[in-house]
Amino acid sequence: MKKSAVVIFPGRGAYGKDELGYLSRYHTEKEDFITDVDKWRKTNGRETVTALDSAKAYSAAKHASSINASPLIYACALCDFAAINREKFDIVAVCGNSLGWYLTLAAAGAANRENAIRIIDTMGSLMQAEGIGGQLIYPFVDENWISSEANRKRIGEALHAGRTAGAAYLSIRLGGMAILAGDDAGMTAMEKTLPQAEGRYPFRLARHAAFHTPLLEHISQKALGLFDQNIMQEPEIPMIDGRGAIWSRYNINLQALYQYTFGHQIVETYDFSKSIEVAIKEFAPDQLILAGPGATLGAAIAQELIQHEWLGLKEKADFSAMQKENPYLIAMGREDQRKRAI
Repeated sequence: MKKSAVVIFPGRGAYGKDELGYLSRYHTEKEDFITDVDKWRKTNGRETVTALDSAKAYSAAKHASSINASPLIYACALCDFAAINREKFDIVAVCGNSLGWYLTLAAAGAANRENAIRIIDTMGSLMQAEGIGGQLIYPFVDENWISSEANRKRIGEALHAGRTAGAAYLSIRLGGMAILAGDDAGMTAMEKTLPQAEGRYPFRLARHAAFHTPLLEHISQKALGLFDQNIMQEPEIPMIDGRGAIWSRYNINLQALYQYTFGHQIVETYDFSKSIEVAIKEFAPDQLILAGPGATLGAAIAQELIQHEWLGLKEKADFSAMQKENPYLIAMGREDQRKRAI
């Protein structure tokens, strides 16, 4: 009997040093798909994902730049999605974080293969050329992944300080983490206001602009001018967006999907936490599958499960114990879990 599964797609930070060679390690059989991505890149004067993935050494300046990271993660994640064993899993919904929304569109069929790489590559290029501001991360939770009122208060104080000094916003609700964004003055004020937590927070996310805030309104306007509504089509699989809204072929409004994709989700908070809440409560899947590359979203997903005491989880230790015995969350970017999905 098949297990129901929700597939989750990662965001911009998924392809790091450890992921170099991901395509050649796992996806040599996906030659046609990767060739199509490479062809688009070549036609637009950009380095192919094959060349980037097969580089002798990882370069943050090259691999983590928006113009290269976005198509690299797209190629890896969509190849992973295609590799999921459909005889074992019935994929009932898909969702993602930030960049993962564009991957969600591709996986669900709401953007065909040609349009998906066009969206991914064009948005990556726009962010590289015209993205402004930055992002930093700070926890909503304590070290046991239990909600911390003290940390929430600190985040509120930091946002107030950032808005007093410049511009500051909640960019992403990422499970137990807050991704805060702002202009240079706002970022500096937030960093000064937030006390050290767990020996590493707050820290800025390198090469990230103020995604999902009004500071990127100009990016939204350019995207709306570059793409027209017919770039969208009915999805084959239900999608959960960055507000927790469900899009399926039975309730789709393509104009609204277009406006959300190139409008709202670029300039408003991306609530990844809500998308996971909706995934578990509305679809009640037997399994969550996190597509690679990497597994950086694993903690955020676990923290959201704990927030709702899903499967009786109340803290980090509970999740760790469950994952050792019978993983509810399968991360395809982890060698020890990947085989469970393919």
